[in-house]
Amino acid sequence: MRIEQLGDGTPEVAVVAGIHGDEPCGPRAVERLVKENPDVERPVKLVIVNERALERGVRYINEDLNRVFPGDPDAENYERRLAHELLGELGDCTVLSLHSTQSYARPFALVDKVNAVARSICPYLPVSELVETDRFTKGKLISHPHTLEVECGLQGTDEAAENAYDLIRGFLAGTGALPLPEGENPVEAGKRDEVIVYRMDQPVLKNGGSEFEVLVDNFTPVEKGEEFATTDGEELVAEETFVPVLMSAYGYEDIFGYTAEHIGVLGN
Repeated sequence: MRIEQLGDGTPEVAVVAGIHGDEPCGPRAVERLVKENPDVERPVKLVIVNERALERGVRYINEDLNRVFPGDPDAENYERRLAHELLGELGDCTVLSLHSTQSYARPFALVDKVNAVARSICPYLPVSELVETDRFTKGKLISHPHTLEVECGLQGTDEAAENAYDLIRGFLAGTGALPLPEGENPVEAGKRDEVIVYRMDQPVLKNGGSEFEVLVDNFTPVEKGEEFATTDGEELVAEETFVPVLMSAYGYEDIFGYTAEHIGVLGN
């Protein structure tokens, strides 16, 4: 685990990248920020977590790190020890956790439950969607208090790395760590009109098979009776209207993604 710091003092703000070794956008953005070394108004901790997996270009070494929090310092499993070490570094920090996906090119945010952190920071971020994930946070860093997770874009792309950098800058502006000249994004200094909020409902199972296809777009409602995916050529039909989130053919082993419902907006 690599740890850098901007500014002097004890950080109350942290950026976490590289939880998954096959998602290099976050580490690339952190490296860029470290190189720039901007003057900050409060100290910031920058963490690149799973360096072993990043070096090998694999998601994890022994076990998915984002499924084993709070971890165990005495575990034989590398990621379980790493999870415990990371939480020790984060303490009471307000945290931005950077990820990427195979399902959606535009960045969006996720949170355990909509809270003061999400309400205050999301207007500074280049996102239009915020997803509540409280039913699916067991073992994940997002269950840590004051943590906001962002999907930066498509895994392995330059666009995702660029988005990750913009998301970090927005997060630091929203937490008062990075001053912004008047009128400069992110996002026009926290004046985004609204962010649409969804709540995850159910995983969408693949039900076996080996060839998969998703027929719908994430965050575009799927109507009851509409075909939304195929498993080995067999079409899957929506039993109820839902909003697809993190839906992709091969992003997960056993599920396509999740159903969600629209529950409101964050607005100024």
